[in-house]
Amino acid sequence: MMKRLSIAALLVALCCLAVIAQDDSKAKTDAAAPPPDIANGKYGPYDANTFDLWKPTSNKPTPLVVYIHGGGFNRGDKSMLSVKQLEQMLKAGLAVMTINYRLTGEAVFPQYYMDCARAIQYARYHAKDFNIDPKRVAASGSSAGGMTSLWIGFHDDLADPKNADPVLRESTRLRAMAVFSAQTTMMPDVVTKYIGPLVTQYKSYYDGKIFGVTPDIMRSPKGLELYKAASPMTYLTKDDPPVWAFYSVPNKEPTTPSEAIHHPGFGAALKDEMDKLGIECKLRHKDDGKNVNGDMVDFLQRYLK
Repeated sequence: MMKRLSIAALLVALCCLAVIAQDDSKAKTDAAAPPPDIANGKYGPYDANTFDLWKPTSNKPTPLVVYIHGGGFNRGDKSMLSVKQLEQMLKAGLAVMTINYRLTGEAVFPQYYMDCARAIQYARYHAKDFNIDPKRVAASGSSAGGMTSLWIGFHDDLADPKNADPVLRESTRLRAMAVFSAQTTMMPDVVTKYIGPLVTQYKSYYDGKIFGVTPDIMRSPKGLELYKAASPMTYLTKDDPPVWAFYSVPNKEPTTPSEAIHHPGFGAALKDEMDKLGIECKLRHKDDGKNVNGDMVDFLQRYLK
């Protein structure tokens, strides 16, 4: 007689499926990540300013990819990097640094971005110890982590040559960005044009928490200025690095706010602007039939030579 699955076991199975469904940046595999060369290192003064670093076997300094996790600036951690992506980057000779940063409740814009920028500066400051080439640094991330990667990559160099802290004297400029489901702008008129009004119905779009203000302010001219300041595309200029961008949401009119906030329309808006400037923006989608991780690594290798 076939045994019936217990209610408890069924609930466990359903919970596991729910976790997988809500986080498509996590590897769909039971494989464990290889142990990092540095685990829970500190790159800044706050408790959240921690990193893991994996170094490929190399007698020469290697390129570095800094992974910034997603989660809407209010959840997530550095363990969210896909194991398969990590392994392929290491196999390709790329060092990988995954980072934690302060989240909402402890930080507001632009502190999320500045923590991540500091992590890049810290890696450069310790380039010799880490056996990395400080001139060959890229960033990657999913959702809010992808938006952060783009913001840092397009922003003018945040280095402060006269700062008393030697880490903050280092450059934040990148050679390339490879992002997943990334928001490229938060300007309401642009996202509505490329995605539709449903995107502004996402639960945190107008609540103001990431800026430390009220919803009323977010619907005012001051709110528009905050959106502009937080949007990567605001800073895009012709001397900026290339972008590889992947989206898994269907490339059609979204049916839910969650689909809308991760819609490939964000990528289309960015590509239109980068094409005008003659900068490569490789836009990918899960339905295009091409390898994802391998294509991302190939792109990074090309610009981190």
